Amino acid sequence: MELLSIQSSVAFGHVGNSAAIFPLQRLGIEAWAVNTVHFSNHTGYGEWRGPLLSADDLRAVIQGVEDRGALARVAAVLSGYQGAEEVGGVVLDTVTRVKELNPSAIYCCDPVMGDVGRGMFVRPGIPEFMRDQVVPAADVVTPNHFELDFLSGRGTHTVSDVLDAVDAVRATGPSTVLVTSVLTDATPKGSVDVIAVSDEGAWSSRTPLLPITPNGCGDVTAAVFLAHLLRTGSAGTALQQVTSTVFGILEKTIEAGTREIQLVAAQDVIADPPRRFEPVRLR
Repeated sequence: MELLSIQSSVAFGHVGNSAAIFPLQRLGIEAWAVNTVHFSNHTGYGEWRGPLLSADDLRAVIQGVEDRGALARVAAVLSGYQGAEEVGGVVLDTVTRVKELNPSAIYCCDPVMGDVGRGMFVRPGIPEFMRDQVVPAADVVTPNHFELDFLSGRGTHTVSDVLDAVDAVRATGPSTVLVTSVLTDATPKGSVDVIAVSDEGAWSSRTPLLPITPNGCGDVTAAVFLAHLLRTGSAGTALQQVTSTVFGILEKTIEAGTREIQLVAAQDVIADPPRRFEPVRLR
């Protein structure tokens, strides 16, 4: 199975494609990386070096992949942070072309825009572009709770609120929605929920809230959820697999005492996640 991932890349650490490609490969997926930037490290350090690729450069790389006759084999396109509308335009054009060549292909969008406590951290105009153009073109979206509220245009405080907001987002185009970092009035202190909704139904998985928030976890989550969704066809099964996987990665990261997520140390968990945190069916 082949997958095209259009995201940022760093030499040191794990965010964007540098967080997504290795887990996809450990799950047996041939993942092709198209890098939107190539930085020395993620921007959370405050200093970094390296180039941004222009939209024309990205188009040239993707055209080169098509020249090899490979786009027709792509089962899914994955995208993460999009720093400019021009980059988003390349992603959307690529999705259109992939689906022309392979109508069964799907597009998974991680609509990276902001988070609780930080607010929006992308430049003005990007959230609206994601909401109005990118998300409606996606088959699968993986917002966090903060991003779900923006995409749906409503505040969510209960599980019912979250499901209503997900339904509003699904009505714009995506059939499957994974909401991460969910905190409602039903979430116990020291825990966090993840909710998945598809045509099959809705499920929630609860895990302990670990005392770290490293960069790259959202990128891993989107990639691993997509991989298991492709392999099983079930959002509920993919939810169980991704929550167990990410929790295992965070456990290894805490053990190592590092700022960067420990993907290599957790590779056995990635390849064969234990059955932890069984989802509860919500509807």
